[in-house]
Amino acid sequence: MMYWIVFAFFTTAETLTDIVLSWFPFYFELKIAFVIWLLSPYTKGSSVLYRKFVHPTLSNKEKEIDEYITQARDKSYETMMRVGKRGLNLAANAAVTAAAKGQGVLSEKLRSFSMQDLTLIRDEDTMHMRSQEPQLHPWKSSNHRGLGRG
Repeated sequence: MMYWIVFAFFTTAETLTDIVLSWFPFYFELKIAFVIWLLSPYTKGSSVLYRKFVHPTLSNKEKEIDEYITQARDKSYETMMRVGKRGLNLAANAAVTAAAKGQGVLSEKLRSFSMQDLTLIRDEDTMHMRSQEPQLHPWKSSNHRGLGRG
């Protein structure tokens, strides 16, 4: 864990120093050597830096860090409540608007049908059903005597 904490500080510092020191000869090679020194189990570079610099600083600033964490937690709770209320209001408004528009479209459709339109639909259905009745073939007439009727 010490390595990752020190590496995080290194990465943060690296973003700033890359802009200023990237022109320096062997800058990138020195960065690679530093990371190997941090990672190596023989040198234990990350442990040395953590115990000499990071841990004492964190111990001295512990109360301030705890206060910042508490403030951040409270602000995040307030922000989430505000955003949540706003989101619920937007969703409720969208649902009411959609329901009102949907009901308006339905009532317009129902109002557009007059009695004449409804009569025509019923007549068309009757015509359609009649057209589906079986038709008699000309060779199956009443004059023809065979296996059929009459």
